[in-house]
Amino acid sequence: MGRLDGQAAWVTGAASGIGKAIAATFAAEGAKVAALDIDAELGERVVKEINDHGGKAIFIKCDVAREAEVKDALGQTAATFGGLDILANNAGIVQVGPLDECTEEAWDQLMGVNVKSIFFSLKHAMPHLRKNDRSYVVNVGSISSFVGQGSTPGYTTSKHAVLGLSRSIALDYAADGIRCNCICPGITETPLLHYHLNKTPDPEAALAARLRRVPMGIALAPEDIAKAAVYFSCEDSAGITGTSLVVDCGYITAAEWDTDGRTKFMDSPGA
Repeated sequence: MGRLDGQAAWVTGAASGIGKAIAATFAAEGAKVAALDIDAELGERVVKEINDHGGKAIFIKCDVAREAEVKDALGQTAATFGGLDILANNAGIVQVGPLDECTEEAWDQLMGVNVKSIFFSLKHAMPHLRKNDRSYVVNVGSISSFVGQGSTPGYTTSKHAVLGLSRSIALDYAADGIRCNCICPGITETPLLHYHLNKTPDPEAALAARLRRVPMGIALAPEDIAKAAVYFSCEDSAGITGTSLVVDCGYITAAEWDTDGRTKFMDSPGA
């Protein structure tokens, strides 16, 4: 028996990275999964992999920054699966550069994908979520929900907002049997990470420098974040709402840190 047997889940940004891992892990735990992304080719590939491995998933192309598309996609999800139990809001983009060089259009695009999409999904999911005794909202923030990082002012602002919005959702909808929590990943091997690193003169050196500030000395796998999403999407986390779970290998534990040499976490288990 999977921990999510009988649940219907909505996962945004599911074509790659953390979203792909959440969709696959939810399906492996027994959930029926609606995988959403703006990239239809990659999204369809993810759904095929899930279904080929015995899961049940559908792909819905959706620009999560557009309310009408979100509303329609939620309706399609509930109609296909006979309801909706889990919202996993993972879709996100990053922009690199100083604030004074950011255009209004770029700012609005980032806020639309990273923050407004959560507003849209919760708003239009409520008629379905209220039918359940228990429902779950999992929002993906970042360590940038707590601290700043250079040259990503819009991203940092948006991720602070995701954490604050998660707390508000938890307060306002507890009476409806809904728990809402926020996962805040650290350095994770995703296309978004490498997009950011590729904006530096030496991406490999930039990653190495970051990892020296991580006590465990390693980057996370998307599946590490997906495990946290499962925890928040079932009664294993009963009693927990309005909070955040930082999954960052210790990155923001200390203001100053330099990992000296290898750690055991750099070796694969059993090696």
